[in-house]
Amino acid sequence: MSETPISWYLALSAVLFAIGTVGVLTRRNLIVVFMAIELLLNAVNLSFVALARGLGSMDGQVIVFFVMAVAAAEAAVGLAIMLQLYRLRETLNADEVTTLRW
Repeated sequence: MSETPISWYLALSAVLFAIGTVGVLTRRNLIVVFMAIELLLNAVNLSFVALARGLGSMDGQVIVFFVMAVAAAEAAVGLAIMLQLYRLRETLNADEVTTLRW
């Protein structure tokens, strides 16, 4: 069995990052934007793990651990903020919730 080249993982990571970027820039629903940000983080994590494995180092995997911890905190805070926005405005359209005023 042959090992999969690192370039394939990096190419997949680049595709996922591009999809996430398009999702952040074009979508207006905050839930979809939030998922696109998570996709961006996972694309970067994939590249860190692939490069760490290719170089025989644990540094990339340690960085991924910290990125996942930050992503979990971001998910908790972000979803709580979106829940409160929905309760106040009854919408999650980014154009309608741009101001923090009533």
